[in-house]
Amino acid sequence: MDVDGFWDQLLDHLGRSLVVGQAADDVWVLAGVVLGLLLVLTPLWRLTRTAVTVVHELGHALVGVLCGRRFTGLVINPDMSGHTVTRGRGNGPGLVATSAAGYPAPFVCGAALVVAVGAGRTGVVLLLAIVALLVGLLRSRSVYTVVVMLALLVGTVALWWWGAPDLGAAVVTSAGDLVLAGAWRQLVNVALHGDRRQDPGMLAAMTRIPAALWILAFAVIGAAATWWAVRALVDPVTAAIS
Repeated sequence: MDVDGFWDQLLDHLGRSLVVGQAADDVWVLAGVVLGLLLVLTPLWRLTRTAVTVVHELGHALVGVLCGRRFTGLVINPDMSGHTVTRGRGNGPGLVATSAAGYPAPFVCGAALVVAVGAGRTGVVLLLAIVALLVGLLRSRSVYTVVVMLALLVGTVALWWWGAPDLGAAVVTSAGDLVLAGAWRQLVNVALHGDRRQDPGMLAAMTRIPAALWILAFAVIGAAATWWAVRALVDPVTAAIS
């Protein structure tokens, strides 16, 4: 393929991705739901929880940028923990909002992925994911982080470029379920075993609001996001089963 032909194909692909498509076939949506839950509720979680950590950390980065801070570093560790580096004031509401964004991010992102599939926006979702992963890759501060971000980026680009619409919808649905259910698993874990180095403990130190109240606030956001996702999934899952 020559360069002109490649750019023409790329622009055509971008155009088709931005157009609202048909909702995914109900069976593919059901397959995505089942796969997403399996990735959280089975031993595969030891690997797939990395995706939740990535969304968690990019949530810090996004809100930090929106609050006027500079996103300068991203680290994902082999034990699936991570941290985000933003530069700006060492106190104030911007720092609090940035620190508070991590746990809500997977809830909101997971629900948004599920709803987007139902609205025929799978292509847009994949494009946004490519941009977010590319930014994360460019801000990676360790070899392991580069490997993780590059693997996710290559997989997403491949799905966007070569994947059939129904396959893309199933994968995005499973990713949404993985991130949403995984966010609950991580929040419960920090509620039961968290320490002061976790986000709720750090927020408590910054604001004097107890960590338990921060966890409760995150749970309320999670409940709202879960309700939003379940509403979008009820009809297609019911239709696929019946």
